[in-house]
Amino acid sequence: MAGGIVVTGVSSGIGRAAALELDRRGYRVFGGVRIPEDGESVKSEASERFTPLILDVTDADAITRARETVDAALGDEPLAGVVNNAGVGSGGPIEALDMDELRQTLEINTIAPVALTQAFIPRLRASRGRVVNISSIGGRIAQPFLGPYSASKFALEALSDTMRRELRPWGIHVALIEPGNVKTRIWEKGQSQVDELRARAPAEIMERYGANLARMEKFIKLAERNGVEPEKAAKVIAHALTAERPKTRYLLGPDARVQLALDKALPTRLGDRLFAKMLGS
Repeated sequence: MAGGIVVTGVSSGIGRAAALELDRRGYRVFGGVRIPEDGESVKSEASERFTPLILDVTDADAITRARETVDAALGDEPLAGVVNNAGVGSGGPIEALDMDELRQTLEINTIAPVALTQAFIPRLRASRGRVVNISSIGGRIAQPFLGPYSASKFALEALSDTMRRELRPWGIHVALIEPGNVKTRIWEKGQSQVDELRARAPAEIMERYGANLARMEKFIKLAERNGVEPEKAAKVIAHALTAERPKTRYLLGPDARVQLALDKALPTRLGDRLFAKMLGS
């Protein structure tokens, strides 16, 4: 037995693909879901080793229960890793941003990965296990109208670097996965957020930003069509968990590489003008 791995947000997309990939590799995967039906759906495609965890990553009691479930199931077996994948997309003009939405995005995308990792550090220390945090190219490049999402991922990058340096003495490696566009349901949710903003925003907000939001919709459709498959992300996650010399950061997808190369090559003001042109500002 290869040991156990906890993966959050396995209902769909990257998390589901990672859970199934790791299951095929012989790990005992504990997959976090918010509703039992999603857990059963993944279980139907996995081996008998897969265990669903009913887990709201923002709920401290739920994290405690998840840790107790994993401890009881593994016994003396090692915990090989924790994959913090659960996350949400969030955006819109800063001028019209709802503060509760900002707080929720930070809670899910930034605070929850730290809280969940904390719960499993004793086991990871014992096994010299690994932590994989799913970030984004949006955690390296702040993108207009994606302020909450980029802020949450920028913060996750910083916390992951700190975590990696602090846990290094015990052989716990921490890696960041930085995808660009991936074919997941996050794009459906992005479109619904644009629709919700149109429905509730004051007329003056739509007058100022309506054209930008229309451009964003085009980018959402393009990203959904051209993104990499979640299975490719799953193989990268598996490498971060199993390679003898894992990377600290994995940039995933050609669009992510292009964006980062441009960001490094262009002066800041020129980059700002490029974003403005793309979004019709």
